[in-house]
Amino acid sequence: MRTALVTGSAGFIGSFLCARLLAEGFRVVGLDAMTDYYDVALKESRLATLTRSNHFRSIKGYVETPGLLAELFAEEAPEVVVHLAAQAGVRYSIENPRSYLESNIVGTFELLEAARAHPPQHLLLASTSSAFGANTEMPYRETDKADHQMSFYAATKKATENMAHSYAHLFGLPVTMFRFFTVYGPWGRPDMALFKFTKAILEDRPIDVYNHGDMKRDFTYVEDLVEAIYLLIGTPPVRPAEGDAVPAGDSLSPVAPWRIVNIGNSEPVQLTDFIEAIEAATGRQAKRNLLPMQAGDVPATWADAQLLQTLTGYRPRTGVREGVAKFVEWYRAHYKV
Repeated sequence: MRTALVTGSAGFIGSFLCARLLAEGFRVVGLDAMTDYYDVALKESRLATLTRSNHFRSIKGYVETPGLLAELFAEEAPEVVVHLAAQAGVRYSIENPRSYLESNIVGTFELLEAARAHPPQHLLLASTSSAFGANTEMPYRETDKADHQMSFYAATKKATENMAHSYAHLFGLPVTMFRFFTVYGPWGRPDMALFKFTKAILEDRPIDVYNHGDMKRDFTYVEDLVEAIYLLIGTPPVRPAEGDAVPAGDSLSPVAPWRIVNIGNSEPVQLTDFIEAIEAATGRQAKRNLLPMQAGDVPATWADAQLLQTLTGYRPRTGVREGVAKFVEWYRAHYKV
């Protein structure tokens, strides 16, 4: 039985990934700090579904704690490591940037040092579409230059990409970075638009719509995302042989077993259309509080997912209306609305 270590195992994406790995016959070690950035009870409920398995080990701890990950790597010797633990959210990074420095930068450093001492077969780390920053040419391609991040959150995630590349080059660690594009679905985070909009609409309260609704996002359903991560586990990058060229369209480093992969639906959706999908699923009309663009945000995201398809044969396929309906169904059942 192969062992996988998943950081952020009680998180939205982490809990789905742990469940998928268990279903595929992995023994899963999950690390999560259970922070109160949002409702801890939601994290506990996610975790409760995982701890029913005898092949799941849950550990509470912060990734940035010196030596914690090194001890865990030494004890468990995981073949696969998926690093999802991070301080998330563009807007909160303006209020509390230090938490991003500690969790995202220091936490990733601790992970890389642990992997250096006890190398896994494949190390996969989560990044974000926000790393593309001020880029305006779309769809975003992994090979696009990404130098002008718009928020401290995005800056920390871009920094982790560079940190991981250096370790891949110096120590031969096979590293895949994946950039997420607005993930949504059942068990989603309360600070994200779908959760906030659904809650407000069902409680007959107005929703805050930034940039007067003139925004587009490449909404990616959580189970599609997890399918892509699972398939990428089996495709670790290999450093090109000296003199070999990197294939066109591949983000593979010419000097390290390291690449970036977009995971998105490749279909930008207007925010107003997303709200209409929530209205259809709830059967209620939204009261819209139109506001200007928030600091650090971008007007649009759009993934080119061709590299993902080339590597795995897979492309996310769940449409927004279907995915939103599944979230609303879960929300009503979980909160007994």
